[in-house]
Amino acid sequence: MAPEALDRIFGEQAQEQYARDLLFSSVVDLMGVVVTMRQPSICAAFQAVSHTLPVSLTALYNKVARTEPRVVSALVQHTADRLAPVICAMRGQMPPRLGGLRVRILDGNHLAATERRLEVLRGSIAGPLPGHALVVLDPELMLAVHMIPCEDGHAQERSLTSQIIEKVVRDEVWIADRNFCTCPLLSGVVDRDAFYVIRQHANLRVLSAGTLRKRGRVATGDVYEQSVVLTKGDGKTMKARRIVIRLDNPTRDGDTEMAILTNLPVNVADALCVAELYRGRWTLETMFQSLTQMLEGEINALGYPRAALLGFGVALATYNVLSTVQAALRGHFGVETVQNEVSGYYIANEIRATMSGMAIAVERDAWEACQTMRPAVLARELVRWASHARLGAFKRHPRGPKKPVPKRTRFPDETHISTARVLEESRRKSR
Repeated sequence: MAPEALDRIFGEQAQEQYARDLLFSSVVDLMGVVVTMRQPSICAAFQAVSHTLPVSLTALYNKVARTEPRVVSALVQHTADRLAPVICAMRGQMPPRLGGLRVRILDGNHLAATERRLEVLRGSIAGPLPGHALVVLDPELMLAVHMIPCEDGHAQERSLTSQIIEKVVRDEVWIADRNFCTCPLLSGVVDRDAFYVIRQHANLRVLSAGTLRKRGRVATGDVYEQSVVLTKGDGKTMKARRIVIRLDNPTRDGDTEMAILTNLPVNVADALCVAELYRGRWTLETMFQSLTQMLEGEINALGYPRAALLGFGVALATYNVLSTVQAALRGHFGVETVQNEVSGYYIANEIRATMSGMAIAVERDAWEACQTMRPAVLARELVRWASHARLGAFKRHPRGPKKPVPKRTRFPDETHISTARVLEESRRKSR
């Protein structure tokens, strides 16, 4: 992330703030140290470099608390735009989901409740929610290409429909869960000459439906298909396909079947293909899980909504960088090898363990060349560096199937028990 590019983003997007003594690139730098867990807090990160900054800690906190969401959104998109051609040049993409069409997976993430450090929150029993964000993932490049931030932690995802539609590009395929299944969003995607694969919400009105016909089977159940007519909300109608999966096992919500709506032509994606496409939506859920495991994207000390969204946005930008590192490994060792054997968690852990020492041993100027390299040149260098990696140090350890949690019925009258005594008693019984 070249500082000049980050400061340019701030200059173009900021409408309320201005840069005087503290540059936006410095704020991102400090937040990145916290997000990657190299420092436990913004205060600790500031203290380590305070001699290089011409501002006070209070000024830093004020800047963080007022950073506009549109600036954070532009930061995430900038990293994706910068790194996408690098990943393509390394041939580190994941296998394509649907021929020549670009797939986009959309989901929301409500940020966890924060500490009650703000005066207005100190008497609150309820957990204060600092906001939420919609994230758009490119599953082929494994990059977060868009972030749509919202300061209202109680707002529904569908309240951001207009901002979602602005991101839709012709011939893209947008995959989302039923929270996004509304007439305005579906018709907005259609009006932009794009496609949707979205689980049907029970409240969506279907004007008419054709005969339900069996089309085959996927791993989770039998697949059926029918044509439907939906309303566009302005008196007009639109045709769609409804793919129904009758599940072998109920979902965690107890659903025994799942209906998916799509406007993809049959010759582009048959019913079985649509069902598999929707299953791929869990790729974004996995990304959110990776953010939790690898990075500190939800900093509970940041009570102001804009500060919390900045932390999450810097985490997404950092995830894009880590994803590019994994793409470099895929470019050298192969997609299947890296996907099956390499853990992103251990890559992030390696960075945490070595970065502070590298910052001392390697002059800061040495990194500037990487910030201005053309994508093809940077890709070649990344793959060359990746060739020296020892994959065994980043070995994935897949867990087995989850076991049901046993009911806790023992020691009902005790406040605490001694683990040593319980183990000893268990050993005596097993002899």
